[in-house]
Amino acid sequence: MTSFDKPAASNVSSTSPDGPAGPDGAAGPSGTAGPDAAADAKAVTEAALFEAFGGLRGMVETVVPGLLFVTIFTINQDLHSSAIAAVAVSLLLVVVRLVRRDTVKHAFSGVFGVAFGVVFAMMTGNAKDFYLPGMLYTLGLALAYIVTTLAGVPLIGLILGPVFKENLSWRTRNPGRKKAYAKASWAWGLILLAKCAILFPLYWWADTTQLGWVLITLKIPPFLLAVYLTWVFLAKAPAPIDVFAEMEAEEEAEKARKAAAATTPDGPTSHRRER
Repeated sequence: MTSFDKPAASNVSSTSPDGPAGPDGAAGPSGTAGPDAAADAKAVTEAALFEAFGGLRGMVETVVPGLLFVTIFTINQDLHSSAIAAVAVSLLLVVVRLVRRDTVKHAFSGVFGVAFGVVFAMMTGNAKDFYLPGMLYTLGLALAYIVTTLAGVPLIGLILGPVFKENLSWRTRNPGRKKAYAKASWAWGLILLAKCAILFPLYWWADTTQLGWVLITLKIPPFLLAVYLTWVFLAKAPAPIDVFAEMEAEEEAEKARKAAAATTPDGPTSHRRER
């Protein structure tokens, strides 16, 4: 059995102060995790979520280019200057991260998003199309959350599994955690669908500035709600199984077995000396 399939009861403890979790994440009658352990588990979950979704800076980097675009377009109604400003600030955010030697994946994703919007708007000549690629991405992401959850492989688990060093162990070895990931994925999918239900009618009926300001307004609150619900579900779930630590322990145990076999009187070394 691989480290993904082999039971590891010591790592599947609940964050509940009442003791270890059962297979569905409920607290068992024996053992005491303690309130400090529960608080630590919640803090780890919070830190992992911020790492996965970019934290405060990541949120700012997703908002600023669109905010600059709609602000300039509201003032002068010029697509070209608005687009250039949005691209320039996206690149500036990447440069700042590079200079500070920070992770650039969130900034680069912002650049690509802005670039797609600019290209699309320039091709059609309609400033509203600057927002269309992002809206389509949001719709696709919402459907991905829902479809993967229905398929038994919730997307939020695929995203956060490596962050928590559990990879896919939650699928078969940690059912309480899989249930939490399913709830979180449903939350993300439904929240993003509700956002799309507001934005797509506005794309057809509102003008560019109205659509832009509504989109900026809906940028952060739904995201924060989804992250908060994810934190709530995972904070109540069993602790993740650290498969990396398991593999390292297996490697150390294998080295110890080989060393013991080489030094024992009945081992290979002894036989070679007798011959």
